[in-house]
Order: sequence, then C-alpha cells, then structure tokens
Amino acid sequence: MEAETGTLERGGIEPPVGSPVQARRPLPSPATSSARELVRDYITLTKPRIISLLLLTTVATMFVADPSGPPLATILWTMLGGYLAAGGAGAINHYLERESDARMTRTSHRPMASGRISPAHGLAFGITLGVAAVLQLGLTVNWLAAGLSAVGLLGYVFFYTMWLKPRTPQNIVLGGAAGAMPPLVGWAAATGSLTLDALWPFAIVFLWTPPHFWALSLLIKDDYAKTGTPMLPVVRGEAVTRRQILAYSVLLVTVTALPVATGLFGAIYLAAALGLGACFIGLAAALALRPSTAAARRLYLSSLLYLALLFVAMALDRVL
Repeated sequence: MEAETGTLERGGIEPPVGSPVQARRPLPSPATSSARELVRDYITLTKPRIISLLLLTTVATMFVADPSGPPLATILWTMLGGYLAAGGAGAINHYLERESDARMTRTSHRPMASGRISPAHGLAFGITLGVAAVLQLGLTVNWLAAGLSAVGLLGYVFFYTMWLKPRTPQNIVLGGAAGAMPPLVGWAAATGSLTLDALWPFAIVFLWTPPHFWALSLLIKDDYAKTGTPMLPVVRGEAVTRRQILAYSVLLVTVTALPVATGLFGAIYLAAALGLGACFIGLAAALALRPSTAAARRLYLSSLLYLALLFVAMALDRVL
C-alpha cells in the first residue's frame, strides 16, 4: 500500500476524493490566502504597470545623460526611489478618487473603491512610500534627484488630481508635467545636475501624454461622464478629441526630431524617431479619419510601445 501511495503522489495522478492520500495533503490556509490577497491589493495601489514605463524612461535618460554608463548601484537605487515615489503618488490617487472609482466600471474593483483596503490605511501607505522615496533617493543618489521626485509626486497629487482633473478638459495637458518628471530624475541621478539638454526627454513625455491619454479617454468616455469628470471627449465631444490627438501627435513627432539638430542625438535616434513617429501619426490619422473603438484602442496600446522604443533608441544612440 505504501508503494502504491508513493506512485500516486510522484506520478501526478490525483487520488480519489476522501482517500488517505488526499487527506494528508495540506490545504491552503485561509490566513495565508488572505495575506497574499492583501499584499496584492497594496501592490495594486502603486499602479505597477504604469510605473514600469516610467522607470524605463528614467533609466534610458540616465544613459543619455552619461553615455559611459552610471554605476549599477546608482541605477538600482534610482529605480527603487522612482518606484516608491510613483507608487506613493498612485496610492494617494486611489485614495482621492476612491468615490469616483467606485462609480466607474473600469475602476470599481480597485482596492479602496471596493472597500478591501480602508481609506486611512491606503493614504498612510501612499504618504509613507512618498516620504521613503525622497529620503532614499537623497541618501543613496543625490538630493536633486530626490527633490525632483518630490515635485513629481506633489504635482501629480495636488496640481493634477486635486485641482486640474475635476476643473478643466485640458487637465491632462497641463498635468502632464508631473508625469514627465522621471526623465529629469534620471538625468539628475546620473550627473548630479540638470542641463538644457535634459529638457528634451521631459518635453517628449510631456507632449506624448495628451494623445496617449485622450485615446484611453475615448474608450472610457461613459465612465468619465458618470462621475462628472470633464475629460475632453465628455466636454468637447469625440470629434474634437480625435483632432486634438492628431495635432498633438504631429507636434510630438516634430519635437522628437529637434534634439538631433542640437547635437544631442545622431543617426540611430533620428531613424527611430522618424520611423516610430510616422507610425504614431498614421495611427492618429486613422483614428481621426475612420473613428472606431478599435482604432482608439490600437493607438492607446501602440503609444506605450512607441514611448518605450523611442527612449531605448535614445540610450542606444548615446552609448553607441
């Protein structure tokens, strides 16, 4: 019998329900499952999928600023601080928008909107991450990088989320400055200072934000209408939004080519900027001329890849 039991367990054959073999198997502890779910919810508050792109722009800009390559420790400390700062901003954003999130189909399942994490605990978590980010960056990288990360966090929370977003359809344009801070943090982390050239990566993210976010807002316009959030498609209509997306896409691609004229980038970057830019404008034009949910989704998802590849091209151009 012992030999048969061993064969069953090692061979991957499921024993019959109620058998002694099955009875000996440990069942998942409810407390363990609950703890894992709680940890997962707190991680969700930091918006990790968004942070991955922010960190890529940060690290790529570090190599733009220092083509010889910053020390690995500096890169890792900067990534940690960037995650903490952006995660803290994300958690505070969850706290501030928990009531509107609960009314939106896309966000009603979020940890604070659904009540799985209390508002007080979520807010404390976000503030703790933000303070930890500034202290950690200041002590392990430099205080300029720490200060810029604080500006980005506070700008996102107070300037964008609390002031601009509920008041004007241009919220994402003006508030885009907060989301464009990671490249400046990366530049400061790599060199300890900022130069005029540091403004190019910042400007690119700043101008990329409106077409990227407005494409998303076309997809979830009804949710924004439910909460009274004055996003551009809700206030001005979808046709105006599509034209604005195309206009900003053209402006964005134009600006991406300008750093070549200043000597910051060379042929590798120029080829990538023009090739990726042509695709980006093409998608924006297709959305404007043949509007559809599929076209908006295609532009939204492609914009993520566009920015990632463009910043990789920046770094490669400078290093090579």
